[in-house]
Amino acid sequence: MANLTLLYAKAALTGFTRRGSELPRSTLDAELTVDPEHLARYNKVCGFGVRDELPITYPHVLGFASQVRLMTGPGFPFPLPGLVHVANRITQHRPLRAAEPLSLRVALADLRPHERGRQFDVVTSVSVDGEEVWVDVSTYLRREGAAAKESSPRAEPPEPTARWRLPGDLGRRYADASGDRNPIHLHALTAKAFGFPRAIAHGMWSKARCVAAFEGRLPDAHEVDVRFKTPILLPGEVGFSSAPTGDGWRFALWSDRPHLEGVISG
Repeated sequence: MANLTLLYAKAALTGFTRRGSELPRSTLDAELTVDPEHLARYNKVCGFGVRDELPITYPHVLGFASQVRLMTGPGFPFPLPGLVHVANRITQHRPLRAAEPLSLRVALADLRPHERGRQFDVVTSVSVDGEEVWVDVSTYLRREGAAAKESSPRAEPPEPTARWRLPGDLGRRYADASGDRNPIHLHALTAKAFGFPRAIAHGMWSKARCVAAFEGRLPDAHEVDVRFKTPILLPGEVGFSSAPTGDGWRFALWSDRPHLEGVISG
């Protein structure tokens, strides 16, 4: 797993000078094999059991270094600090196994307007023997201008089916397993420098933890689509709720406000 410390330093030092209206068309490719010890650390921190199949969220962390390289590389129009990860959709056509060699590709796509600025997608795909079997679309928002005010009343939280206590070191533990050492997740002091009262949980940890709650109940081919709502402060406690739908599940994480809402379909 690549250490991203130098890339984050590069983003902090050079990113604020960036301006642009287009995404670079470059892609990054990598041939990967899964490290069983790394997979075990990821499974433990996210709540997955020990299995030969990769959790549907796991290839995201294998591609994360390439994602950051594209967003700190030549031609990328936005500074990395301040980008908000607002959504993630992962589609799995069949289970991936730990022993399989994986071909990974990362690209940027679909820069488009948003009521609060501009947003774009980071698309990561995994192929095995030339067949695309897994696709991840992470949507990021670049806020520009005045922040939009909430006009709708706050919804009532759903009845939780479980409550999870999240320790203060959760961000550091997930960073060790994912390579995502963004300072807003690591310590209260570094999080305060970016406007947060305490460290916040990684959005992709919260998604993975929710998916782990369905382990053993999902079909081989399925899609997990989430929207990240508000940050989860660490330490903290969240309520997890789920309900069946016609072809899958709806789920959410709440405390005194919504943190994540998602749908599993297959």
